[in-house]
Amino acid sequence: MINKSLRTTILFNLGAFVLVFILELLSIWMIRDRFETSYSFYLHGLNFTVVVMAVIWMNHFVLIQYLFDKKQYFFYGLLLVGSILLGSYFKNYPDITWIGITKMSFYLLYTTGTGMAVFFLSRNIKIQKENNEKEKLQKEMELNYLKNQVNPHFLFNSLNSIYSLSRRQSPETPDLVMQLSELLRYQLESSKIDIVLLKKELEFIENYLLLEEKRLSKRCKVEFLIEGDLSGLKISPMLLIPFVENALKHGAQSTNEQSTIDISASVNNGTLHFCVINSKPSLAAASKRKGLGLENVKRRLNLLYPNTHILEIENLENLYRVNLSIDLTDSRLKEKFID
Repeated sequence: MINKSLRTTILFNLGAFVLVFILELLSIWMIRDRFETSYSFYLHGLNFTVVVMAVIWMNHFVLIQYLFDKKQYFFYGLLLVGSILLGSYFKNYPDITWIGITKMSFYLLYTTGTGMAVFFLSRNIKIQKENNEKEKLQKEMELNYLKNQVNPHFLFNSLNSIYSLSRRQSPETPDLVMQLSELLRYQLESSKIDIVLLKKELEFIENYLLLEEKRLSKRCKVEFLIEGDLSGLKISPMLLIPFVENALKHGAQSTNEQSTIDISASVNNGTLHFCVINSKPSLAAASKRKGLGLENVKRRLNLLYPNTHILEIENLENLYRVNLSIDLTDSRLKEKFID
């Protein structure tokens, strides 16, 4: 069975053969009376076409592939000129004259040059298309890898919260386990798709914060404010939660001191402004924050929203601030939501 690429090449060259044949007949149509019969007229056009296409095909499928692409330019030029002279010889045989060979050689040189221009243009388009497909495939593979990394990272942090409450034998533990199961349900469903409603993603964050507040008791004051019209806006799933996780991990969870976390999500003209500010423990004011979740989300932002997002991180003495702006009007992601 002929593959698609080979079938396209065959059809293209057959089309070129027919086009050259028609053009030759049109060029000698006014002098068709000089031919003894219609058969000799069409045979002349066919012979001319065969010579022209033979030189072009020899150049494309042999000389370019085995000499030009291997940078053997001297032998390529030598054999190309030889092919043109040989084609001119057979075209004029048996009435061989220098004038006839010269005229035919210039014509073959012109048609071969034109064919080369078309050949290299089509090949460059094909190579560019293949590179784009490879880049797209690589991007999808990397994004899937990054999304899969989020799952165990989030689960690990959530189970730590449940474990902490169970050790204190809190009566709220069963309810929190159920709440965690709902969070994991959303996460598992969102991991199968590329885009979710922004409203659903913010609801997920709100539920996660409620779970964490139970564990942190009165040690941490959490504020979560949502402003603007969220209807119709979409975002890549699990993209915002790492900033919230880091605020909890490096703020409230790292100290017994009183701490605060202020989170705001506002929408203005299709742009999401997401801000997370957490207080820092006095003993850890000089530490530098690093973590898998934060590096992961930076990479995802660069892949999913290139040139359409701004991420600013400030590590100050008493607080840590994250400001993220994303233009959500860029709808290149798949139109599929979680109900």
